[in-house]
Amino acid sequence: MPDLRDFRLGADVVGSDGEKAGWLVSVLVEEKGFDPKAVVVKEEESLAGRLLADERFYVTDEVVVPISAVASATHDVIKLSIPAADIRKQPPYLSYRFKPLTVGEAALEEAEVLGGLGTPANVEEVANKSADQIEIDRDENVMLGTTGRRLGKVQDLLYHDGELIGVVIRPEGFFKKDVVLPIRFISRADDMALFAALNASDIENLEPFAGTE
Repeated sequence: MPDLRDFRLGADVVGSDGEKAGWLVSVLVEEKGFDPKAVVVKEEESLAGRLLADERFYVTDEVVVPISAVASATHDVIKLSIPAADIRKQPPYLSYRFKPLTVGEAALEEAEVLGGLGTPANVEEVANKSADQIEIDRDENVMLGTTGRRLGKVQDLLYHDGELIGVVIRPEGFFKKDVVLPIRFISRADDMALFAALNASDIENLEPFAGTE
């Protein structure tokens, strides 16, 4: 496992040939333990709207790369052990497939109530990850326990020896600067938010983030 202490969301992602393939948009971790399993890379060249051969799935411009392919990481650049051309061949993170409409949905679709900006109501988004994995990305909400109060938003992830040790958050109302939330305070997580178990004293003692600007 490479040293991921400088693993940063938004960092450029380059292949083993030195060619830029895209940038890091999120990390897939185990729901229990938060061990990293894969990175999601937004490609330099957009693939949005392309159809697969069976014309049932729409492909986005984000691909999933296993964590084992990370050769090194700095604050600004993540280098992979595979060339950029092979990064673009990795499985897409999000796909869109058609599902049957109920009678009610079909009626609403026909009335143009569902579907939003031209997107059919029967299109289902599918994430390429296992059921025991969650996605952590920038600007994800960090909630204060079960209070419904938002502590802040994710800015970065902090790793040491391949282990997630903390989350850098931009707080709301508590601090003026980013702070580090140790992973021990995260009580649970899903793809929509992280939930932190903190009391008033814990919040006051969160350390400011001293990362490179």
